[in-house]
Amino acid sequence: MTIIQSIILGILQGFTEFLPISSSAHLYIIPYFFNWGYQGLGFDVALHWGTLLSVVIIFWKDYWKYFKGLWIGGIDRAMAWFLVLGSIPAAVIGFLLQGQAESVFRSPWVIFVTLTAFALLLWVADKKSTQNTVNSTQLGWKKVLFIGFAQAIAIIPGVSRSGVTMTAGMFSRLTRAQAVRFSFLLSGPIIFGAGLVSIPDVGDINTALIVGFLASVVSGFIAIKFLLKFITTHSFNLFVFYRYALAVLIFIILLIR
Repeated sequence: MTIIQSIILGILQGFTEFLPISSSAHLYIIPYFFNWGYQGLGFDVALHWGTLLSVVIIFWKDYWKYFKGLWIGGIDRAMAWFLVLGSIPAAVIGFLLQGQAESVFRSPWVIFVTLTAFALLLWVADKKSTQNTVNSTQLGWKKVLFIGFAQAIAIIPGVSRSGVTMTAGMFSRLTRAQAVRFSFLLSGPIIFGAGLVSIPDVGDINTALIVGFLASVVSGFIAIKFLLKFITTHSFNLFVFYRYALAVLIFIILLIR
């Protein structure tokens, strides 16, 4: 892998991990289009650690507050347990279906279907969210589990972890801004857990891996800051249209090849 390729993939990972357009789809489709070949699980792990760092940089005060809340109690304790509970379904399903995630699910046709289907769900949830008033601290364990199971579906490329958790959050009556924020907070534990399990797959640490890691940190930071501000005055329509445009492009290329 060249340095340019690792930079491109790192930037893609950072932006698409947090924007609701699917990082796994882009990390599969872009090399597929340009015949780069699969970059390997170790490189994917490094990019995900990069996005984890960007989340921690922005939300470390929140994570620390919730961690302390486990002993202090109150709303912070509830949020801490919400993040734990919301991460369990993805951790369990990810462990059970890891083999399929690296084989059966990695298909451009699967990505085409998931991009379009979950774009529609995002659009519906977004339209219904205009009357939503719930704060993440008011979710309750049933709605948190619902969001957690939605996150677990993102093991399939094209679904988008951020997109499906935001969608589930809005269906759970969270406001757009609250759905985005809870999705970002929920990303930390699951990315950390997945990265921890996959550390043995990293292999040799080379220049391309380090550059890709740094690119994902910077682009992830920018993506989080952008969406937190963007969604206060805009709908998710931009990302819905993007997902459909990408799906159409994939469909055309598959027909040509």
